[in-house]
Amino acid sequence: MTQLKETGWNFDNSYARLPKLFFESVEPAPVQAPALVIFNHSLADELGLDTKKLASKEGVEQLAGNQLPAGAEPIAQAYAGHQFGNFTMLGDGRAVLLGEQVTPAGERLDVQLKGSGRTRFSRGGDGRAALGPMLREYMISEAMHALRIPTNRSLAVVTTGESVMRETELPGAVLTRVAASHLRVGTFEYAAGAGTKEELQALADYAIERHYPDIEDNEDKYLALFDEVVKRQAALIAKWQMVGFIHGVMNTDNSSISGETFDYGPCAFMDEYHPATVFSSIDMQGRYAYQNQPAIGQWNLARFAETLVPLLHESQEHAVEMAQEILSTYEEVYHNEWLAGMRAKLGLQQEEDEDQTLAEELLRIMEAHRADFTNTFRALTLAQPEDTPMSGTEEFAQWFEQWQARLDREDEATASSYEVMKNANPSVIPRNHRVEEALEAAVEDGDYSVMERLMNALSDPYAYSSEQEEYTKLPEPGTGPYRTFCGT
Repeated sequence: MTQLKETGWNFDNSYARLPKLFFESVEPAPVQAPALVIFNHSLADELGLDTKKLASKEGVEQLAGNQLPAGAEPIAQAYAGHQFGNFTMLGDGRAVLLGEQVTPAGERLDVQLKGSGRTRFSRGGDGRAALGPMLREYMISEAMHALRIPTNRSLAVVTTGESVMRETELPGAVLTRVAASHLRVGTFEYAAGAGTKEELQALADYAIERHYPDIEDNEDKYLALFDEVVKRQAALIAKWQMVGFIHGVMNTDNSSISGETFDYGPCAFMDEYHPATVFSSIDMQGRYAYQNQPAIGQWNLARFAETLVPLLHESQEHAVEMAQEILSTYEEVYHNEWLAGMRAKLGLQQEEDEDQTLAEELLRIMEAHRADFTNTFRALTLAQPEDTPMSGTEEFAQWFEQWQARLDREDEATASSYEVMKNANPSVIPRNHRVEEALEAAVEDGDYSVMERLMNALSDPYAYSSEQEEYTKLPEPGTGPYRTFCGT
């Protein structure tokens, strides 16, 4: 392939310097007629890219995989994973990592093409992606970024001019994904299962250098690595719970070492508050339900700990004890993050022992009255409790009185508490029916204006602007249960 030197690419591909065990060198498979359908100008600016050149015909050839950017060393990463609890060897079956872009701010970010063709990890798949799921990942990942939740991001979606076969014939597309890295719990599971101790150590050293350089000189740096990942995962999942986000497929290959939300498949946002909510069509047993996400996070971290045992101590027994001690801190870290988040959602800036009970009682009442998660906190933020289905009930009136009394005990003025709430409670989220509406218009009719209006509303979810009012509305009654699909 021709390497294009324009557009501002500044690759330095450190992952490709790891042992060959961890990747396969592979070039993206060219597509027939690439066309740019959505482009993230603000992210391109952050990456130091020339947006005009990247959106040009030659630039689109890069985003489609038809031509390589200067400095790219395309690879498919090897990894494993526990998928719904069952271990299997995996790898990038439809994605190619072009390299690591070093931004003007000195940040190192992976740039990956998703839907770029077959690799040796494709396991019988076609290596391609359909337009709908790629647009969905673009929308949700950028919405999560706007919600201030750590996440991989999306630079562009390009249609290929080719069809892919799923249940039906669908238009093909390539997504350009940007992430702090693509290191997963599953990457370490692969190293532990297929590699030597030296290769596992090389991977751990790489993860520390890339994501946790402050612990490089720590005497027990591999234990410190585990501790740091535990903290980031606990904090991340607490943030998910604060906005009603349900990942849908929390397999270990989708659990990022960097602490980012990773690999958007059958994810969705909860409307009506119900802890057992599941959207994914393949999660038949509810393993990854909203209420289970914190515990699954800890389960995934236990699998990570198992891979690190050879690096923690010569005595396996002592190494396991060390790992268990760190893993046992997860629940406290998560609880503290969750409670801090709930205090903010209720405008509480000081801490009182009864705050947890106050938050849990509200959630119980919300569940009993099938209240919308986002709109309930929005109504409280706007001092409009009458706009919830709980209004007029005795139990909500009692709770509201207790909450007001609690706010009165704050050192700051009540107005300040409502500002805290406004900063913690989004006015809008990617409502499932709105996402589907945008996808249908784009995929079926080639109309991207619906998606663009939605993305504009989601770009500042804490604005509480009049333009967002339309996107706070719930789906029409009788639309039935919402189901999501992974799109592979």
